Amino acid sequence: MAERSPLDAFKDVLSGTARSMARDAEVEVGYTADAPHMAGKAIKVPTPGRALPADQVALARGFADANALRLRHHDVRMHAASAPAEAVARGVYDAVEQARVEAIGSRQMDGVRANLNEALAMRLKSDPIRRARNADEVPLSTALALKVRERLTGQPVPRDIAAGMALVSEWIEDKAGSDLDALGLAIDDQRAFQKLAQAMLEHLQLVDADIPPAADESEAQDEGEDQDEQQEDGESGEEDAGDSDMDAQARAEDTGGESEDSETDYSEESDADSEDGAGEGGEEGMMPVRPNRPMSDLPPGFDYKPYTVRHDEIVTAGDLCDEEELLRLRGFLDQQLVSLQGAVTKLANRLQRRLMAQQSRSWDFDQEEGMLDAARLARIIIDPTRSLTYKVERDTEFRDTVVTLLIDNSGSMRGRPISIAAISADIMARTLERCGVKTEILGFTTRAWKGGQAREEWLAAGRPPAPGRLNDLRHIVYKKADEPWRRARKNLGLMMREGLLKENIDGEALLWAHSRLLARNEERRILMVISDGAPVDDSTLSVNSGTYLERHLRQVIDWIENRSPVQLVAIGIGHDVTRYYRRAVTIMDAEQLGGTMVEQLAGLFDED
Repeated sequence: MAERSPLDAFKDVLSGTARSMARDAEVEVGYTADAPHMAGKAIKVPTPGRALPADQVALARGFADANALRLRHHDVRMHAASAPAEAVARGVYDAVEQARVEAIGSRQMDGVRANLNEALAMRLKSDPIRRARNADEVPLSTALALKVRERLTGQPVPRDIAAGMALVSEWIEDKAGSDLDALGLAIDDQRAFQKLAQAMLEHLQLVDADIPPAADESEAQDEGEDQDEQQEDGESGEEDAGDSDMDAQARAEDTGGESEDSETDYSEESDADSEDGAGEGGEEGMMPVRPNRPMSDLPPGFDYKPYTVRHDEIVTAGDLCDEEELLRLRGFLDQQLVSLQGAVTKLANRLQRRLMAQQSRSWDFDQEEGMLDAARLARIIIDPTRSLTYKVERDTEFRDTVVTLLIDNSGSMRGRPISIAAISADIMARTLERCGVKTEILGFTTRAWKGGQAREEWLAAGRPPAPGRLNDLRHIVYKKADEPWRRARKNLGLMMREGLLKENIDGEALLWAHSRLLARNEERRILMVISDGAPVDDSTLSVNSGTYLERHLRQVIDWIENRSPVQLVAIGIGHDVTRYYRRAVTIMDAEQLGGTMVEQLAGLFDED
């Protein structure tokens, strides 16, 4: 029997420690080269080197400890019951709760404290607070979580982000210093802690104090009955943010969906901007393909506008990456495709058989005219007095179809989700092409974090109020509908490029993809959206209402579903998109994406 390596022994010890800390024998620790995360009771942490360097070991322990503490000390339904609807407030609310569960472990065990500090240092390396030049650029979720950590554990803010914290520290202490002091008294009581956290959000003016919650805790638990089994089976880690969004987003309609204090009055100019999305002339000079639609086709309730569209861009994958790098990235994607191709290809073949069956030729026999039925000529030979028989082909009910896959290219999709989205889109494009169904693959993100040139122009203009969307859009064409799959194959590798995935402004992306479909001649047009969260752009939400992007997304979806010939379907990865879309499904594991795409498309075709 071969001697076990120190790395294998470390993995066993880490799993045992996580189970002990979570007090759950079903918890397992796995290893990944992607971003650390948790799905159910499976905790994925960075893989340390075979020599077990001390810093890598502490990092793996830190992420394992953080998630084990969350499994033990965090109640998902209780958290969701009082979660605010506004995106910024929700981010703070979630971050503060995570700070609470980590503080419990830090106060009880010195080793856990050291491990959590290593994990925190890694997270802060990519946090926008490092690059903040003014208070508007500091993410409040990070700042408040560090403030809570300081109050609950006595640990100071890390030195390397002290400059960013200094930009907002005085404001936080002035508005919510007493709330921060009180949190330490309720660290072991989640219900009491979240009430104090809600009061802190009100004092920071992140939520309106005079708006009561739309659902009390008992209602939230009733609504979550279908999820109870999943929670008991372990769907309660950091991925719980997707589950808990279901209650919070339902309240978004009450708090922001019909708000009268909209940021700008509706006008033809602003509405045209919102429909055009990425641009009247991005830096590459490309124009979206769309028909000339009258302004009356747009709902008068659209109160959304971009501050400027001059810096938005619609680009093809080849414009963002040279040929050599695209081929390298495609090779990297193909390596990941090996483990998934078998399962997804079987599902795709099943879809192909269903589509081909709908397109199969059928005939009416014994007709007076039509094509001569050669199979029945033997009758004439046997009995020359019999008349010739003919057959007529029946009309095929299968309609000419085009499918657009719109993939969220935001930073939260980094790692396994974006890889599986690219692989699934690749296989779907091949399958549908074999069935004579044209497929377009699009992606959406922004050109910069925390606002780009649009924000710079706004700052230079003296920060005028209600500026609207304050970031530069980047809409990416991976495959055009009329382009053969073999020519666009390498383009999908671009999704693997480091630094591509930033923020997501879903409403304008949906309008852009929809307008491209309207320009098509096919009889049936299907738009499938793949996303893992609500629209988020820190730059825009910091100077508009917290529901500004979400409200626009709801308006766009309502317009498409009720007034457009386009069939709209959405798949949420770890995020309940059924709150937005009429036809939608939510998956908690990205591995389910390929099968879900097949089933959703097959369902749309079967409806005919």
